[in-house]
Amino acid sequence: MGQILHRSATTTHAIRAAIQRSKAPLKELAARYSLNRKTVAKWRKRSFLHDAPMGPKAPRSTVLTPEEEAMAVAFRRHTLLPLDDCLYALQASVPHLTRSALHRCFQRHGISRLPEVDGEKTARRTFKPYPIGYFHIDIAEVRTEEGKLYLFVAVDRTSKYAFAQLMPKATTREARAFLDALVAAVPYEIHTVLTDNGIQFADLPKNRKGPTAMWRGHPFDRACRSHGIEHRLTKPNHPWTNGQVERMNRTLKEATVRRYHYETNRQLQDHLAAFLDAYNFAKRLKTLRGLTPYEAICRAWAAEPERSTHEPVHLTSGLNT
Repeated sequence: MGQILHRSATTTHAIRAAIQRSKAPLKELAARYSLNRKTVAKWRKRSFLHDAPMGPKAPRSTVLTPEEEAMAVAFRRHTLLPLDDCLYALQASVPHLTRSALHRCFQRHGISRLPEVDGEKTARRTFKPYPIGYFHIDIAEVRTEEGKLYLFVAVDRTSKYAFAQLMPKATTREARAFLDALVAAVPYEIHTVLTDNGIQFADLPKNRKGPTAMWRGHPFDRACRSHGIEHRLTKPNHPWTNGQVERMNRTLKEATVRRYHYETNRQLQDHLAAFLDAYNFAKRLKTLRGLTPYEAICRAWAAEPERSTHEPVHLTSGLNT
């Protein structure tokens, strides 16, 4: 078996074992192996042959106080948030906290990796960069004690701004109404929307080239044209193409109907609105380099004001809403 010794080691495992077995005086052993007497005495006292661990007995942070480290560990274990989200949340209380110091803190306490809950991860592919105003739209079913509702969700590919509404039905009328509400809520021009091939957004593939479909067009397509928006469809049987909004659907469900019971539709609507406000105005996203979706919108407005229909300040909660 190979021996692992530190660079300054003057003995091997065989010499250490011989020292521990020998009854000779320290002076004689030191002369025999060309060692210092203190080295011989050290290995004679030990009952093992490997190098003893060096460094501090109890590793601690040189950046954080014990109280700050305990707060960071408790926050991570309670929220199970990713490293960057923990960093952004804790920096308000610990301004000198850095990402590397927080990562080392989590490593010392064995919480640097979050538990896997979704199984094996698949390889991620980045989206083609687009200017602000490219929305992914999808529909999900949710339930309260009063019955079933349809959750219409839209997410901007660039700013990650999320918009959602609960509808009693999922027809072309509701889809058009949702698009109108989205255009009114967003403070910049929407140039493209991407949807699946549901009947709320498009005719069935077998009917799209028929004379009726060619002449009248789908109601959602007509609504898009009225707003000057290009409507794109995902490839059939390829739901991952619309993965951004699919992931937002799951996030909204996990934060609401999968965790809480709602007696009325109004309770779900109020909770959904509160969650979206927290997401759009307070959640810092790694893909936005630590910005919130609202901050990303403000930065895009400052860089390209011609794409905005009005100042994004009206999105914030307060007297100006």
